[in-house]
Amino acid sequence: MPGIRFEWGPAGAAAIAPGAEVVAVVDVLSFTTAVTVAVERGIRVLPFRWGAAEAVEAARRHDATLAGGRSQAGGVSLSPSSILRSEGIERLVLPSPNGSTIAAGLASTGATVIGVSLRNASAAAAWVGGRSVAVVAAGERWEDGSLRPAVEDLWGAGAFLAALTDRQCSVEAWSALVAYENAGDIDLGLRDCVSGRELIGRGFADDVAVAGQVDSSSVVPVLVDGWFVAA
Repeated sequence: MPGIRFEWGPAGAAAIAPGAEVVAVVDVLSFTTAVTVAVERGIRVLPFRWGAAEAVEAARRHDATLAGGRSQAGGVSLSPSSILRSEGIERLVLPSPNGSTIAAGLASTGATVIGVSLRNASAAAAWVGGRSVAVVAAGERWEDGSLRPAVEDLWGAGAFLAALTDRQCSVEAWSALVAYENAGDIDLGLRDCVSGRELIGRGFADDVAVAGQVDSSSVVPVLVDGWFVAA
């Protein structure tokens, strides 16, 4: 069996996580970028299923800040820029419909889960070393709730895979790597992809810029007792 496997979304995570020593979750716009930024700042992050009413109680129980909606003025949210601007936060409950939901689902499986973005792709690969790894691109959702593969997550996975040198890959993993290596200008691509255009149109161009800072971070968020912390 190939040492590196790659799939999409929650169903893909459930399919390839068993047997892998490390599961890398990739959600560039914006969950794993937000997690990387938070952990860079010393903030512990609790991933939570999107829409779960228990998130409020979890934040209260852990004396943590609950991330609000992205459009919430002045508050901390899934927006990486809002986390960069925040002060005094030590613990953050961070729901999202894709990456966070996948990470929360993997927390109970016993797998070692890491958050990978374009910001920390090489650092994460170096941390994984020679261990077997499953890579899960979170993707987005269509209005009916079905998975929409997202090119930014394909590139994020590919950047991580490209840094895992001399490793045997599945065909799917190899395709992600090739997609990243042939993506050209990542900043331009992120601004022009569907997810990037949506965020820019909503006034979150800064989040797209933060996400495109390739290998700007040496931090590897790893899920420990349910919380993402620095490895």
